Amino acid sequence: MKRPAGLYLAYLFQSLIAANILIAFSIGDYSQVFGGIIALGLTMVPAVITRRWSIVLPWQVNLLIALSLYLHIAGGVLGYYDIYYPYYDKVAHLISGITVSVLAFVVVLLLDRFGRLNLSRWMIVGFIIIAAMAMEGFWEIYEWIFDTFLGTTLQHGLDDTMLDMIFVLVGAVIVALAGNRRLSRFSKEELAGMMVIPEEPRAG
Repeated sequence: MKRPAGLYLAYLFQSLIAANILIAFSIGDYSQVFGGIIALGLTMVPAVITRRWSIVLPWQVNLLIALSLYLHIAGGVLGYYDIYYPYYDKVAHLISGITVSVLAFVVVLLLDRFGRLNLSRWMIVGFIIIAAMAMEGFWEIYEWIFDTFLGTTLQHGLDDTMLDMIFVLVGAVIVALAGNRRLSRFSKEELAGMMVIPEEPRAG
């Protein structure tokens, strides 16, 4: 099966994350090394899911995960968060919001199929936005904990935090609208079925 061209972009961002890990190691920034290793591991989750379960995630999921994690790691290792503040940070939050929302859309479709939840279209669309904002809330708490107890400067005041949440919300709304449009063209069963590898008939 021919792999989509977009998947190679995901591989490129994975390589760039690995390069940033080496850069962080060379300058002795071991916290970024640790974070980079975790990020690189997370980019491999879709491949693990495909091998372990009969599910194939859309290539856009691989690309968005790799891109959003690269932006975060490069922002810390190469100082992009400070050099291009606040624009880099807001773009990173927008893309992260889109990424989490796409993941939420995929997850809720699969849960609805295998868990037989029988969710309505509007429940699915609402879940996308709620999941994205919940993840953003946890992220802001994580930044506050690090700033408070480890002396980092991940947050830059209330306005910065609120803008981060707004950009994530914008990303979530974009995906929710796209998901709603998708659900108007295909049933949720059809969309979930596109990600499920059909079982091969048993011989005999």
